[in-house]
Amino acid sequence: MASSQAEVFGLQDPGLIKFQGYIDGKWVDAKSGEKIAVTNPATNEELGSVPEMGLEETQEAIAAAAKAFPEWSRTTAKYRHDLLVKLFQLMQQHHEDLSRLITLENGKTLTEAKGENTYSASFIEWFAEEAVRTYGEQVPSAFPGTRNIVIKQPVGVVGILTPWNFPSAMITRKLGAALAAGCTAVIKPPPETPFSALALAELATRAGFPPGVINMVTTQKNVSAVGRELCESKAVKKITFTGSTPVAKLLYSLSSSTLKKISLEAGGNTPFIVFDDANIDEAVQAAIVCKFRGSGQTCVCANRIYVQSGVYAEFASRLAEKVAAFKIGNGLEPDTTHGPLIHTRAVEKVERHVNDAVEKGAQVLVGGKALPNSSFFIPTVLSDVPHDALINQEETFGPLAALTKFETEEEVIRLANNSDVGLAGYFFSRDVGRVWRVAEKLEVGMVGANTGLISQAAIPFGGVKESGLGREGGHGINEYMNEKLITFGGLGA
Repeated sequence: MASSQAEVFGLQDPGLIKFQGYIDGKWVDAKSGEKIAVTNPATNEELGSVPEMGLEETQEAIAAAAKAFPEWSRTTAKYRHDLLVKLFQLMQQHHEDLSRLITLENGKTLTEAKGENTYSASFIEWFAEEAVRTYGEQVPSAFPGTRNIVIKQPVGVVGILTPWNFPSAMITRKLGAALAAGCTAVIKPPPETPFSALALAELATRAGFPPGVINMVTTQKNVSAVGRELCESKAVKKITFTGSTPVAKLLYSLSSSTLKKISLEAGGNTPFIVFDDANIDEAVQAAIVCKFRGSGQTCVCANRIYVQSGVYAEFASRLAEKVAAFKIGNGLEPDTTHGPLIHTRAVEKVERHVNDAVEKGAQVLVGGKALPNSSFFIPTVLSDVPHDALINQEETFGPLAALTKFETEEEVIRLANNSDVGLAGYFFSRDVGRVWRVAEKLEVGMVGANTGLISQAAIPFGGVKESGLGREGGHGINEYMNEKLITFGGLGA
């Protein structure tokens, strides 16, 4: 049955397709026998199903991770480095299959899916190298005959909760750091895109990761019970999550019962600013990449596009012309530039934002409509969007570029910072002084100055305000380690 189901995916290596959860080195079904149907958002056809796991399976996964932790945490950094390198190499070897899998369950184009797999693998490579660089330090002592040494140790079992918009990369960005630090993990992948996660577990097994080090619990209707158990279990020492701000707040609250270490990469409402002195060609191209990548379904997508009055008309015209040339369709088709949204609820939110803006005076330059009975929304550009429009108040997560005119630097800084969240921000200007001023004044965790692309394995990814806590990538391995002081006395003068 599983082999015939796997044929639907058309992979070169059907063994990458798994229809079960993964606990303690074994592929297992839900004890209830219930299943979660996973569909292709481009066609609405069912790809297959995964187990509807719940509290009991989550407890078993936590127990397996806790059992594996003592031995795994005592392995050398070089050993963990070598296993991560093997996993990285396997992700490269299976690049075509992993990319196709992302497109099938997420909907993004195959070109974008290939970019994601490359990006995803880069975290495994990066943290393989970080594993052997978790340096401690010697701290000079105030007392004679005493030495202070600080070492770093893995926190323990990590609970990982990830979103569907980057089915692979959002896992490796967390899991790579956890494994490199010497932690074990229980992963709850999203029900919309579980197959990419399960394929990673299969490759990790092939790479040689021991049973219990990596565990995956698939769930949909039992997500509240699963999430609560991960947050409240005393055996789990850290929670890491990417998703919406309301869910991040809930997990933060639940985790407070055991004072866990926690990393939260929550929602954004990203400003994208174009000043009069910007290179308009570069700004338009960056807006296209920044706004419409993944059909607008990324946490660092431009959401509020502010354009200074002197170049407003030119920017709007050029952007609309480029967007009008997009071709939406099945991500596996070579001429498709943009795929569907993840489900019809996402389409409904974009429709609500468009209708609200138009009712308040915005003009539709391109698009503005959904395709009937589908998860496709025509890429859209709106001009003259008022400040009180919904799109300027909340994240759209769709292919909608909303343009708002501004006059002065002071005005646009005030508008950009008028948000409870602060993940990323972008702006375009050729004035060196302005570049420094604006970059420092934007209340966000990451700034793109004259670029629309900032995501890399080597950088500290994260936000401020209600966009979360902690940083991923870069030196994010420290989020998975505890510092321990060892003071040696009686050493003489």
